[in-house]
Amino acid sequence: MQDTVTEVIKDTTPLFTNDTIVFGLLMITLGLIFYTSSSKSKFWESFYKYIPALFLAYLLPAILTSSGLIAPDWISVSDSGEVTEGSSSLYYMSSRYLLPAALVLMTLSMDLKAVFNLGPKALYMFFAGTVGIILGGPIAVLLVGTFSPETVGGEGADAVWRGLSTLAGSWIGGGANQAAMLEIYGYNQKLYGQMVFVDIVVANIWMALILLGIGKSARIDRWLKSDTSAIENLKEKVSTYAKKVEKKPTLSDYMILTALAFGTVSFAHFGAGYMSGLFENYVNSIPAGLKRNSLTFLSSSFFWMISIATLIGILLSFTKLKKYEGAGASKIGSVFIYILVASIGMKMDLTLIFDNLGLIVIGFVWISIHAGLLILVAKLIRAPYFFLAVGSQANVGGAASAPVVASAFHPSLATVGVLLAVFGYAVGTLGAVLCTVLMQAVSG
Repeated sequence: MQDTVTEVIKDTTPLFTNDTIVFGLLMITLGLIFYTSSSKSKFWESFYKYIPALFLAYLLPAILTSSGLIAPDWISVSDSGEVTEGSSSLYYMSSRYLLPAALVLMTLSMDLKAVFNLGPKALYMFFAGTVGIILGGPIAVLLVGTFSPETVGGEGADAVWRGLSTLAGSWIGGGANQAAMLEIYGYNQKLYGQMVFVDIVVANIWMALILLGIGKSARIDRWLKSDTSAIENLKEKVSTYAKKVEKKPTLSDYMILTALAFGTVSFAHFGAGYMSGLFENYVNSIPAGLKRNSLTFLSSSFFWMISIATLIGILLSFTKLKKYEGAGASKIGSVFIYILVASIGMKMDLTLIFDNLGLIVIGFVWISIHAGLLILVAKLIRAPYFFLAVGSQANVGGAASAPVVASAFHPSLATVGVLLAVFGYAVGTLGAVLCTVLMQAVSG
């Protein structure tokens, strides 16, 4: 008689699965963060001197997820053994509705000329981050393979280097590039989930460290001996303009700002649907190969949504609507950004870090090389920490998190993060292919 093996499926249902309740918990968490950060208590003043509020907005939801109170995704197993899957829509809502709205409101008061005056160092740091990902992958595989060959092994479609190619696509470009790498190298899709897991764990912990560094950015800039005059000039110009047009906002002001923000979101989604469909037909008409896969980001509706929303925000900054910064446009945008950060944080379950320890180690070695090269280049060219942080997130985090990090320095800088992240989409697949070729070489 042949033995049968029954897979045991673990029930991962959190305490709260209703998004209405979860959203309320996240908002209470954000409210407590802002209440304590504005407190005159010496304890809280000292605490927030070292721990940025934005970092806590990311960390505390991760703790709620890790404790089993909430979850981004879960599996429910009934008493009869019936298995159902559930998921939260809060990240989708935040990234598709609130992020583009925030970009419009934060871009409304921007000074485009001053942004260009920031100089080429932002691009230098972006490319340093890209090179760090390209070189970091094969070096990580080589180092970990020395101690644990089975971790980087596998044959055919199960070869680990094929799976790591999807990480390279994600960490240089974004989701569209990641999907392209999965198609190019044909990694076993049954194993793909563990690569997604490594992506979430490593990328989110790295983002947390970057957010933590924002609280010490002045000290880091002194160590880097960086010239922050252009950034400070931009911040000063925007702040001066905001004070000049500052007014007590009325209900009409808030309604007009809401109309501008979500009217743009509506148009951005409409345009994104049209443009992604148009380019999908174009991309599919190209013969299968590297050229087609390197252009897959053009068929991504998220790419077009972010691009269109940012472009509209830039165009509006040249109109009289710019004066609505005085009614608090960027402050409302910041509210949306904090909600997005909280929804990103809830995707992180800290208890799962040790489940795939070998692959996690590869990820951490990889991201450490990326970080090391960024720090080296920043030191050599005396680039501010702002360029290091945003250049890294434009690679590793993409369009969802790069503007978050940029706006943490000042709302007017969010556009810099978007522009670099969009550029990452363009070079993501080609950079990932080069990285994968090197990983394959050291794996064999």
